[in-house]
Amino acid sequence: MAKAIRFYEIGGPEVLKLETIEVGAPGPGEARVRHTGIAVNFIDIYFRTGVYPAQLPSGLGSDAVGVVEAIGDGVSDIAMTSGAKVRSRVMISTAAPVSAIFSAA
Repeated sequence: MAKAIRFYEIGGPEVLKLETIEVGAPGPGEARVRHTGIAVNFIDIYFRTGVYPAQLPSGLGSDAVGVVEAIGDGVSDIAMTSGAKVRSRVMISTAAPVSAIFSAA
């Protein structure tokens, strides 16, 4: 199980909720990334307060680094090497909060 900070409505810091979420297998064209670091920036405040539109529910962090744990069918731009211990390290930067796109432990 993973933890995520999410919000279901626009508002101040009181709308933030710490939740335990289940992370499933990635679908076609998706990758599951175990986050090792997430940047929280002013853009996260803009999403939470409604300055920028956010698809709800949403979360915090538009930039992240982590380790690819699994890839779905059709993913060709993340190279996974064979072997249980060897994984690709990646950096993710999006216009939307990372946790709105995928969740990781």
